[in-house]
Amino acid sequence: MEILAIALLAFFTAGWFVLAGADVGTGMLAPWLGRNDRERRLVLASFAPFFLGNEVWLVAAAGILVGCFPALEGDLLSGQFPVVVALLAGWIVRDTGLWSRGRGAGPRWRAGCDTAVACGSWTVALSWGWLLAALLTGRPYTPATGPTAVLTALAVAALFAAHGLGFAVLRLTGTPYERARRLVGRTGHPWQSFALTGVLLAGLPLWAGAALPLAERAADPATLALLVPALLVVTPLLVAVQAWTWYAFRHRVTRPSYL
Repeated sequence: MEILAIALLAFFTAGWFVLAGADVGTGMLAPWLGRNDRERRLVLASFAPFFLGNEVWLVAAAGILVGCFPALEGDLLSGQFPVVVALLAGWIVRDTGLWSRGRGAGPRWRAGCDTAVACGSWTVALSWGWLLAALLTGRPYTPATGPTAVLTALAVAALFAAHGLGFAVLRLTGTPYERARRLVGRTGHPWQSFALTGVLLAGLPLWAGAALPLAERAADPATLALLVPALLVVTPLLVAVQAWTWYAFRHRVTRPSYL
């Protein structure tokens, strides 16, 4: 059961990096891809159908960590408390901007919401880089410091942005598409860039998670025997819903419909 619990945690964490990395990365680049109100709304509409479903993967990963590895979760989250606070703050600010943009009047309101989306997305990406820096250096219970933490956070944020850029090429039209395509390049299929950055993002949490004593800190067998089978039943349903969402919204956005 411990192996299955670890596999489920790895699956949902890597899945979040690949799926949500697309909307986080696109949000990071929204001010550059969209230079006016209509273009920015088009950029946000490119990932609006996906971001809530993508967040379910992170919630599921957190639930597995809490339920199947409670002792590790307590040590990890308490030790990385500043990082977790920054991550949650960025997440809240970003989602607030997304939900509020179409509910206020005036260009200043929309510009403020666009700023919240971009700043929140950058905060989420940099916070993950900060957390991964601690895991990759073998000190998972204290926040990373020094040049290693800064460089790792910037590198991870750059990878998120590159992933979002590949997603933008697949979803956008018009001038925002041309801006994204100019950076990605016109050689090869647009899916190639998105697939490459997706593989790299999926590998990051798996590599970093190898530093955690997951098997040694798993919950008791009775708890795992209750939780793991339930997770195995729910997981195919979540995957099916995610696949349907991506299929239903597979076409490029052509107008700034939003949420």
